[in-house]
Amino acid sequence: MKKHNFSAGPSILPPEVLLKASQGVVDLDNSGLSILEISHRSKAFVDIMENARALALELLGLEGKGYKALFLQGGASTQFLMVALNLLEKRAGYLNSGSWAAKAIKEAKIYDDIYEVASSKEANYNYIPKGYEIPEDYDYFHCTSNNTIYGTQMKEFPNSPIPVACDMSSDIFSRSLDFTKFDVIYAGAQKNMGPAGTTLVVVKEDVLGKVSRKIPSMMDYKVHIDKGSMFNTPPVFAVYTSMLTLEWLKEKGGIAAIEKENEKKARLMYSEIDLNPLFKGFASKADRSTMNATFTLENENLKETFDTMLKEAGISAVNGHRSVGGYRASMYNALPIESVQALVEVMSELERKA
Repeated sequence: MKKHNFSAGPSILPPEVLLKASQGVVDLDNSGLSILEISHRSKAFVDIMENARALALELLGLEGKGYKALFLQGGASTQFLMVALNLLEKRAGYLNSGSWAAKAIKEAKIYDDIYEVASSKEANYNYIPKGYEIPEDYDYFHCTSNNTIYGTQMKEFPNSPIPVACDMSSDIFSRSLDFTKFDVIYAGAQKNMGPAGTTLVVVKEDVLGKVSRKIPSMMDYKVHIDKGSMFNTPPVFAVYTSMLTLEWLKEKGGIAAIEKENEKKARLMYSEIDLNPLFKGFASKADRSTMNATFTLENENLKETFDTMLKEAGISAVNGHRSVGGYRASMYNALPIESVQALVEVMSELERKA
């Protein structure tokens, strides 16, 4: 039985994508070669890379607006370094809204002065800070759009007087935004785009080349742009599967279409959390993520029963992160609403039994 996969990442992929990707592993487009064994310099893979990069810009509405899309290695964690190396000259402002934001701050502090414009750490990151000011004389402002662990999400972004870098690892391609407000967007593929192994980076070219430091070639956005995201051997399978996922999203009607589905799933999930007296949401209601719903049991004595019911219903990977506890339902683009309905039914059944 195919399980209802609520994994926070690596996470669920569309079944159509899994089928095409598996076929490509055996024989890529009737070439007689596997995607795993073709040269990354071959026309077949160069076309895949170019298509993936073009689709990313198209779906984000950034075509012809001075942006370049890259598929790099090292995960979003490497981007904590690369953003600072490429943009930081003297100082930068960071919004500390969760564990990954805090890690980005830690890495950037290796190079220069980093200032936290606001933080929700004192409340265990259960809300998104608001009402802060972004200093005009800083090099850039960094934020994290969605906090997977805590289930919070930025619903609005500040009108920044300086360039904005945003970690969108867990909600990229999930909702309509004015993506021109961002100068650097990065996202690990393993939530909404593909398997672990590649990271999408979208860069506005005119923010580059303004730092005085020497940047190692592998960490230099300009080098990767000049080489068409092929400076070194790319993670071919992860890029291929990401391309297939972006094609799938385009066929569904793009971000606007998937946003409607995501909102339906989130409404269903949060309605049960709020109406069922056995459960309590973790995140502030104003900042609840459409991607990751975090909640706890009010009576821990029911945990064993609930966990057994989840297993019997084929519901997988809903345990919360250790820093929050409880449960977390990750509802990424590929998760069907039927899976959310199955989880909600188990929660309702627990209430009837209790």
